[in-house]
Amino acid sequence: MSRLERRPEPSRRMMLASPLIAALAMLVTGSMLFFFIGQEPLHAFYIYFVKPWTTAYGVGELLLKATPLILCGVGLALGFRANVNNIGADGQLTIGAIAAGAVALYFDEVQAWWVLPLMLLAGALGGMLWAAIPALLRTRFNTSEILVSLMLVYVAYHLLSYLVHGPMRDPAGFNFPQSKMFSESATLPLLVEGLRVNAAFILSLLAAGAAWFFCKHTFAGYRMQVSGMAPAAALYAGFSEPRNVWLAFMVSGALSGIAGVGEVAGPLGQLQPSVSPGYGFAAIIVAYVGRLHPLGVVLSAVLMSLLYIGGETAQIELQAPSAITGIFQGLLLFYLLAADLFIHYRIKQEVYA
Repeated sequence: MSRLERRPEPSRRMMLASPLIAALAMLVTGSMLFFFIGQEPLHAFYIYFVKPWTTAYGVGELLLKATPLILCGVGLALGFRANVNNIGADGQLTIGAIAAGAVALYFDEVQAWWVLPLMLLAGALGGMLWAAIPALLRTRFNTSEILVSLMLVYVAYHLLSYLVHGPMRDPAGFNFPQSKMFSESATLPLLVEGLRVNAAFILSLLAAGAAWFFCKHTFAGYRMQVSGMAPAAALYAGFSEPRNVWLAFMVSGALSGIAGVGEVAGPLGQLQPSVSPGYGFAAIIVAYVGRLHPLGVVLSAVLMSLLYIGGETAQIELQAPSAITGIFQGLLLFYLLAADLFIHYRIKQEVYA
């Protein structure tokens, strides 16, 4: 009979290599998938994973989609390091977009440099406010932050839908459920003329760098890491669990809210019924593929962005189904979890007389 036995000490080398192993296994399985749907695997592989890198526009789109994944992923990684499971980043992103959109529409006639910083501040505060709900319920009533943060995502979706169908709908928009287009002072500047990637990408890199410094060189970062790795030791040392929960949710909420600002003040330029194709949920995979390290999150966000862009390209050129992106995301997470299982456990054979 076989059973899983925890290893005395997981291999650090394999923990670092497991994302690469998972990505390679995803590519191999994906090639087989293309074969079964009638596509030549090498050609499909080129269309999906190589072609987006061959043009400046493709690279710009990769960085554009990586931006919200980095912002959400960095915030989630900080919480996951402390065993604070925020699953509601997409809702916090949506509320951040609503708050920033409200500022943009209120100051629609104002052409001033301070409108955009005010939108970023409003987006961060909106995300923090939404994240404060599961934080309060966890620390005050010991509720599951997983369930609360997840359910709040759908509340945020419906709130956005109500606003763009009602109070924030463009009166000159032929009854379409969308707000007015934001003014020039309420939109993020482009990094390169002709590409859609904007200044939010720089903000995401700064956020990743700040998170790395926080984890590496601050006592609060050390406290969160100890709480995640050894909860009993953290309790013995007197580290406050409620403080970790609040800090994790506030940082994650703020960064997710800023990601929402990047969407509505960037490629969308207005509020729409949906401002995210699920970036907050994909960021969970991003955080774990990046091994909960801020700099690893940046690399895994680019990989996840490639899955989005490659999926869209495959739909156009290969007539692949729209579910192809979700399939590759699921494969990546499946293989990563499988690799982590065998890093922390081994199969032991038991022989009974």
